[in-house]
Amino acid sequence: MTEAFSSRRGATIYMVVWLLFGVALGAVIALAGAAPLPNAMLFAIPMNLTYAFVAGYSAYYLCRAYPLGARPASAIATVLTVAAIVSGGLWLLVGHVWNALTALPNLDWAGIVLTPQLSALIVGLGLLLYGFAAAVHYLVIEFVRARSAERRELESMLMAQEAELRMLRTQIDPHFLFNSLNSISALTSSDAGAARRMTLELASFFRRSLGMEPHTMVTLDEELALIRHFLAVEQVRFGDRLRVECAVDAAAGACLVPPMLIQPLVENAVKHGICKLPEGGVVRIAAQRAGSLLHIRVDNPIDDGISRGGTGIGLANVRQRLSGAYKHEASIRWGRQDNNFNVDIAMPAQTTVDGDQ
Repeated sequence: MTEAFSSRRGATIYMVVWLLFGVALGAVIALAGAAPLPNAMLFAIPMNLTYAFVAGYSAYYLCRAYPLGARPASAIATVLTVAAIVSGGLWLLVGHVWNALTALPNLDWAGIVLTPQLSALIVGLGLLLYGFAAAVHYLVIEFVRARSAERRELESMLMAQEAELRMLRTQIDPHFLFNSLNSISALTSSDAGAARRMTLELASFFRRSLGMEPHTMVTLDEELALIRHFLAVEQVRFGDRLRVECAVDAAAGACLVPPMLIQPLVENAVKHGICKLPEGGVVRIAAQRAGSLLHIRVDNPIDDGISRGGTGIGLANVRQRLSGAYKHEASIRWGRQDNNFNVDIAMPAQTTVDGDQ
């Protein structure tokens, strides 16, 4: 009953349905010749609205006490049958009392003739309406339970996303931070301008990364802005050994992606690729939108004679985050090709949070 009246709309629908049952009962009484139509309506409508509350509350609490699946079906059927019989009998008793009140001498225009056949009809209808009330409450209870389960699942997903982002932040290569600080320390005496530039880029990188909300999507352009700060710091360290090429069309840049999705891939490209090549190389970032799909590629040169290293945690995290955000609609593939290591991502191209293309 609480769920049925949880909104004004639900309460209105519930009462209108019972009002229609009352009108139908009044029409049956009038057609049976037990009373004129006004008398029949005066008897049936108040009776039905009263039964709406009595049967409604009784069925609600029984449905809560005997939830589907938690009790044997036979026990549930027995309890509801007994309750329906008792309610139907009490409804008939209330009907006799109400009919006696409306048939008082000063109200001789009201009242109906309660024949045995009509009494049996009222009891039978009471049984059916009680079953109807129980069915409605079971449906509402299951609906509320499903909604609560969905809400808990959504809350769990949001907490998982937040935990994943926190994990990514803590997994930002400690060597990146330590090496950056060491480079800044060394540059302060030899190139103060470069040390200042590196400090500013490092601060901008962490300011942007810490400002990203785990459950808020960002545009690919915003993600690339974070990556540029990261690469600017690394370029001070590696100099001409690290070169960057970025080819992202405007349509792709406007698409939404989970925060810090591409940054771990670029970090891997520098750590496991450029760092191990004496001559360095080019880290390429490309993205284009093709209809409803967004394609992103990150590739970097590797020494074919040297194992790429790493544990694959970064790639596994990216795959897990794509699966959590897009299920089977997104994919990630990686591998070696022509002394390059390539990572390709295909995901839905979305420009609004509700998923519109």
